[in-house]
Amino acid sequence: MKTEIYKLGIVEDKELKFAVIVSKFNNKFVYVRHKKRETWEIPGGHRELSEDIGKTAERELKEETGAVKFKIEPVCDYSVKKEGQPQDYGRVYYANIEELGELPDFEIGEIKLFDYLPEKLTYPEIQPILFKWVMKFTVVTK
Repeated sequence: MKTEIYKLGIVEDKELKFAVIVSKFNNKFVYVRHKKRETWEIPGGHRELSEDIGKTAERELKEETGAVKFKIEPVCDYSVKKEGQPQDYGRVYYANIEELGELPDFEIGEIKLFDYLPEKLTYPEIQPILFKWVMKFTVVTK
């Protein structure tokens, strides 16, 4: 599996299928655990038909964390290429969550706050790469 990072605007909008949102709440990173898994992942998900990718990011952040009030901004685009499968593209966002509400009763079983990357990741070949790019972005822009 190969994960690549691109500057915003390099990947055509129509190619973006996923939004991933590296998020902080109370100065800690927010990770979610799917009800059917025991591993942690960065909030995010699939773009719905005709949905703006920015709206995908906002929707997924709300659905997966219960975020009520937040500031969100795009960081970069990325691709994942698995052997024998087409290349998939997504956009990575950074969000500062100011207020969390009730966690919606969808696929997420719980959220947890971490100082850094948790050890048991759902996508260990992808998430650390995206996380590191967001860390560079937040250091440069903040």
